Amino acid sequence: MNKESKNWVKQNKNEYYFKSSKLEGYRSRAAYKLIEIDKKFKIFQNKKNILDLGASPGSWSQVIKKKFPKSNLLSVDIKPFNKIKDASLLIGDFNNKLVKKNILNFFNSKVDLLLSDMAHNTTGNKNLDVINTGELCLESIIFSQNILNDKGILVSKLFMGSIFDEIKINAKEIFKEIKIFKPKSSKSESKEVYIICKDLKNPL
Repeated sequence: MNKESKNWVKQNKNEYYFKSSKLEGYRSRAAYKLIEIDKKFKIFQNKKNILDLGASPGSWSQVIKKKFPKSNLLSVDIKPFNKIKDASLLIGDFNNKLVKKNILNFFNSKVDLLLSDMAHNTTGNKNLDVINTGELCLESIIFSQNILNDKGILVSKLFMGSIFDEIKINAKEIFKEIKIFKPKSSKSESKEVYIICKDLKNPL
């Protein structure tokens, strides 16, 4: 396939997910990434208490509420956005200790599923962007020990790059099973992948 054909395929794939999100009422094409992850890894089975980090503009929370209307869902992001119907909303910086405390207080119990689509604002320096978003992924892995139940699942965004091995090592120390997955709905040129972690080794 020549360069022109590749560009045509890439453009049409991007347009497909963009148009589909509008037709189905999702706030962004990111909804299809979560749908793909669930289709492959069955992350939603028997999940009631769910935490959605980096939730803005709300498409992952929309998917959750569409599949599980009675789920106890908390959507968290540093960027203000309109809350999803029947979901709770917390605006704040996840790296802030008070925000983490508010999350723990909201559930007042262990959660079944922790989702993180957090990504740091881009700087123009791709290597730095990989590290910054990777550190958010590491924070979600560390936090999972405090909030996930022993059979809980963590799904977190990261970018392939210099911090990738560190993230895998940390995840393997905390979880019994980890997988790396790139949804078809991710842009083909993006280094974005997701780490799926199951079964805490030593829940706190």
